[in-house]
Amino acid sequence: MDKDLQNILLIGKNGQVGWELQRALAPLGNLVVADRSDKNLPLDLAVPDAICSLVREIRPVLIVNAAAYTEVDKAEEEFDKAMAINGKAPGVLAEEAHKLGAALIHYSTDYVFNGTATTPYEETDTPEPINTYGRTKLEGDRAIEAVGGSYLILRTSWVYGTRGKNFLLTMLQLARERETLKIVDDQTGSPTWSRMIAESTALILARAACSSSSGNNLDFREYLSEIKGIYNLTSSGTTSWYGFAKAILADTSGMIENGITEISPIPTSEYPVPAPRPPFSAMSG
Repeated sequence: MDKDLQNILLIGKNGQVGWELQRALAPLGNLVVADRSDKNLPLDLAVPDAICSLVREIRPVLIVNAAAYTEVDKAEEEFDKAMAINGKAPGVLAEEAHKLGAALIHYSTDYVFNGTATTPYEETDTPEPINTYGRTKLEGDRAIEAVGGSYLILRTSWVYGTRGKNFLLTMLQLARERETLKIVDDQTGSPTWSRMIAESTALILARAACSSSSGNNLDFREYLSEIKGIYNLTSSGTTSWYGFAKAILADTSGMIENGITEISPIPTSEYPVPAPRPPFSAMSG
């Protein structure tokens, strides 16, 4: 590691966004990565003392939290765990960052909204989540805001990528196993590529160089203090899960043996799940 560079702590390196962030953030400092399953630097966000201990040991100038409890349906049964990771841990990270004079970037979700809108949600719209996942993520947003300091909360939606669990990979797997699919067509959102999220984050941080006079030591804290708040970070345009599935299968049809011969739209009522979903969760770009 370059001793002239400062530490950046990335939490959640094995997630969809975290995996892409490892590459995107590497040029900006000494990247220190932590994850619940990491053998070298394990971190369980459900344990506040573990968060405090790690942050105080690393002493980063920037914390990027790409970890979350994302099992939307399972969260209905595991409220306490979801709240610990999504609702309380961000506040602990914000407090530790504030004490160190460090900056914090945290990712939130379109599921903080109730889905009754007919036009994309703005950052100033009032959140009203309708499931446990959304409620716990909103608590995390509010915990960071309550601490203040130097932070960005980036709300994104319908994240997909080449790793982890997401709609894209699920569709590709089902396309190998089935000849027909029925996909929900009355939920609308904006599918967002994990790499775009990571690269946009790095671009925001690289702008700190414009206000830095200390060479490689970019002043993330000062820059993020000037622009702190909640911002939407999502792809433009909207579609339904059915529309997204059709696009995926159209682009990959030549790569999959056998393949889907029929894909049909269905209403949410025909695909019951434990956690209600907002019928419309697109956000302004």
